[in-house]
Amino acid sequence: MPGQRVFLHSRTLPVRMVAPSLKLQDLIEEIRGAKTQAQEREVIQKECAHIRASFRDGDPVHRHRQLAKLLYVHMLGYPAHFGQMECLKLIASSRFTDKRVGYLGAMLLLDERHDAHLLITNSIKNDLSQGIQPVQGLALCTLSTMGSAEMCRDLAPEVEKLLLQPSPYVRKKAILTAVHMIRKVPELSSVFLPPCVHLLHERHHGILLGTITLITELCERSPAALKHFRKVVPQLVQILRTLVTTGYSTEHSISGVSDPFLQVQILRLLRILGRNHEESSETMNDLLAQVATNTDTSRNAGNAVLFETVLTIMDIHSAAGLRVLAVNILGRFLLNSDRNIRYVALTSLLRLVQSDHSAVQRHRPTVVDCLQETDASLSRRALELSLALVNSSNVRAMMQELQAFLESCPPDLRADCASGILLAAERFAPTKRWHIDTILHVLTTAGTHVRDDAVANLTQLIGGAQELHAYSVRRLYNALAEDISQQPLVQVAAWCIGEYGDLLLEGNCEEIEPLQVDEEEVLALLEKVLQSHMSLPATRGYALTALMKLSTRLQGDNNRIRQVVSIYRSCLDVELQQRAVEYDTLFRKYDHMRAAILEKMPLVERDGPQADEEAKQSKEAAQLSEAAPAPTESQASQLLDLLDLLDRASGDAQHPPPLDPSPGGALVYLLDLPCAPPPPAPIPDLKVFEREGVQLNLSFIRPPENPALLLITITATNSSEGDVTNFICQAAVPKSLQLQLQAPSGNTVPARGGLPITQLFRILNPNKVSFRSSPKARPRDSRSHGC
Repeated sequence: MPGQRVFLHSRTLPVRMVAPSLKLQDLIEEIRGAKTQAQEREVIQKECAHIRASFRDGDPVHRHRQLAKLLYVHMLGYPAHFGQMECLKLIASSRFTDKRVGYLGAMLLLDERHDAHLLITNSIKNDLSQGIQPVQGLALCTLSTMGSAEMCRDLAPEVEKLLLQPSPYVRKKAILTAVHMIRKVPELSSVFLPPCVHLLHERHHGILLGTITLITELCERSPAALKHFRKVVPQLVQILRTLVTTGYSTEHSISGVSDPFLQVQILRLLRILGRNHEESSETMNDLLAQVATNTDTSRNAGNAVLFETVLTIMDIHSAAGLRVLAVNILGRFLLNSDRNIRYVALTSLLRLVQSDHSAVQRHRPTVVDCLQETDASLSRRALELSLALVNSSNVRAMMQELQAFLESCPPDLRADCASGILLAAERFAPTKRWHIDTILHVLTTAGTHVRDDAVANLTQLIGGAQELHAYSVRRLYNALAEDISQQPLVQVAAWCIGEYGDLLLEGNCEEIEPLQVDEEEVLALLEKVLQSHMSLPATRGYALTALMKLSTRLQGDNNRIRQVVSIYRSCLDVELQQRAVEYDTLFRKYDHMRAAILEKMPLVERDGPQADEEAKQSKEAAQLSEAAPAPTESQASQLLDLLDLLDRASGDAQHPPPLDPSPGGALVYLLDLPCAPPPPAPIPDLKVFEREGVQLNLSFIRPPENPALLLITITATNSSEGDVTNFICQAAVPKSLQLQLQAPSGNTVPARGGLPITQLFRILNPNKVSFRSSPKARPRDSRSHGC
């Protein structure tokens, strides 16, 4: 039937209505009204399809509206790269409404990674040449935001012309664009030098602030500009003095402080101009004292000006009284309720502690109080500064404060605090007993957080203090009886009990209260360490060795020790099993040699009369070797085999060097075995870097009283025509070594062979680990270096 055919036709071909494109305001409302992320994506996909269709149709009237919606979609994080070419079309348009959206789209969608950004260079050049100020402002903003190095080189002449335009609006934006160009292409500095001198006389606030920023960038990147602008230091001083006394204008004052932004920028520029220049520093000394004393500290704006003043005082050749004033200002900052101000004060004092140590020492109680801060960053900075303030005169008082802090500090600070206490105690210990007590307290409080070499350092210290052997073993025995969870403490205690267990049983130590200890208690304590689930395999090795050594120091029967040793012959740990097998072999086969093999370790330190006696013995041995007959080749071979017996027991031991074929060589080798090693030869100076006139030299000193310490002095010189700024020297060492970096004498290496920069590295190598230095230098920019 006809009616039925019409009905079927209407169902087969339904009519679909296409939704019209939304306006920007309607699109924003619909996206915000989406209840789920899926609904939001659906709305954006539909609208992006309309925008693509409009771009394909080439609608010039509504192109800027479509691009405005696409920019909003881009701000939400959705892809909008297909609108890049539309930005170029709008920028080339003659209508201001199109240019405004086109330049905004170029700033958001284009950057140096896209080649399309180079296509707008001619459009920007044309717009800068026009006399329409809004269009010039748009072009300058775009150039200062996404201008590449190629664009900056091409458009620098146009920007230079706009710096002298009568309109303050255009000049201000041209100055900011020039700052971007200098950062991108430092060699353009010569283009902008002449206009800056004229712009300093401007009274417009925005122009003056932008000019100070431009001069700062020029001085940081060009030595010629730095030399050129040192002539305007009196003018800058006068501008800042006017700001401090009369003010610039009331509309730019903040909390009663006259134009703090302009003051901070001028102070920063003065710091650059006065660095390493005596005449400029002398010109600004009086002004800096005036700013430091007249600025209101009750507001944050005043604190910002004061902090910049302190940095300027410390960076130039200022008078001694002015530097003390700067340190006192930082001391007042420590009492401020604002955590940010306290943090910058601690950071600045940490930089000054090397150059003005006595002035910073006056604020030591306040710094120590900052250790109790709840803020982790503040307490960490306070800990670093407290450790830097430790010296030989205050080491006892500071160690008490730091040990008290160690007991209550957060877990993430315990490792740094324990390591700092150990290093400070090693440097400034007044007596060996105090040094031992300090290390024992650290091991008892935070033994699991100390460095790996703490055990070796303490055993070396105890072994070298013969008069404190009885005292040390009793202290360690008491600490071990109270707590066996601190593994470094258990290891040191086990070593000490094994070495000096006979002194522990004698009980004739006068420094501490008498303690009666019998053999069974000592053995039971070591067995407890062996059986504890908290003991590491290395700790069990210390305890097993201690039991073995006690077999020669105790008067009773050794059956109990032999039973314990035999148990660990089947231990799963290979190292512990090997030790037990070797010790059991000593009992069964070489019992007559056990007492000689397990003798006490020799003293580590070789000072005083003992060293003289050993030197005398070495001299006598050398005299005997001259008259001794040379052994035959077979005898020399047997001697090597005999000396190699002990090496075969430990697979990683080094073989003895080959015998000297000269007469008496083998006898010299034998006689030299128990003698003191010869003093290490001096290390020659080393040149590690030389490029573009910058040279780094290393000089080495090994103090005779501490052979494990190596002092490395780094000297940086500059024979080029320009200063090297932002010079940083860093170093890293393995965990077995301890490194301390002293503050450098400056961060700018003067040109033409000026005063060099020196920095001291202290490397402590208690385990005598061989290491080699690998210096690397990385230039950060054209005239700044880091090594």
